[in-house]
Amino acid sequence: MNWIEALILGILQGLTEYLPVSSSGHLAIGSALFGIEGEENLTFTIVVHVATVLSTLVILWKEIDWIFRGLFKWQLNEETKYVLNIIISMVPIGIVGVFFKDYVEEIFGSGLLIVGCMLLLTAVLLTFSYYAKPRQKERISMRDAFIIGLAQACAVMPGLSRSGSTIATGLILGNKKETLAQFSFLMVIPPILGEALLDGMKIIKDASAVSAGISTASLVVGFLAAFVSGCIACKWMINIVKKGKLIWFGVYCAIVGIITIVTSLLS
Repeated sequence: MNWIEALILGILQGLTEYLPVSSSGHLAIGSALFGIEGEENLTFTIVVHVATVLSTLVILWKEIDWIFRGLFKWQLNEETKYVLNIIISMVPIGIVGVFFKDYVEEIFGSGLLIVGCMLLLTAVLLTFSYYAKPRQKERISMRDAFIIGLAQACAVMPGLSRSGSTIATGLILGNKKETLAQFSFLMVIPPILGEALLDGMKIIKDASAVSAGISTASLVVGFLAAFVSGCIACKWMINIVKKGKLIWFGVYCAIVGIITIVTSLLS
């Protein structure tokens, strides 16, 4: 992987991590176009995912500071309930990570056909959430947090957007648009960091994987590209969710999904 490819893929990851169009699906498509695979792809994926987590911390720093200030008051307040909801939302993805990690990795290596199908499913979810008009709730309940967590767990499938699935599920459940994007972006921080740590340890154990065709310069370029584009996309996506304009991302996912499926079948 050269630095130009790293720049393009880093920008792609940073933008699509927050926009409801599937970062994993777009990275898979981009990596296939550039002929990048194996440990080289895994190493780069870990680096750009950590970069997007850091962009979340920067953009949502006020909210994170609010959570921790309330949490360390050691009482059952709104901040503590918020943290409990995040922990509850992590249960499904934790189960998938512990018991089905190898199976998920096999799916990621199964080609672009599954990516195209999952992009179409993302389009269906976004369209359904756009037209669904349930009564809005004042806050996200523990029950809703768990169901949103189930949506996040399903979104380990390449091409099924994590942000799209969690936000669409929250909207269908009747949660307010103003709180959903923030909750969706914060709930993903622990799972991504945990997965990056586990995969990083795996790579370190295999000394040959560290130098598997990707230079330090490319990793740095990819990291910076993902971080900067992630900051832009995170801030942009929060405003988009508030305005409720997710339907156009559904149209985009449908078009890209169909193209990906057709290309996969013809290749």
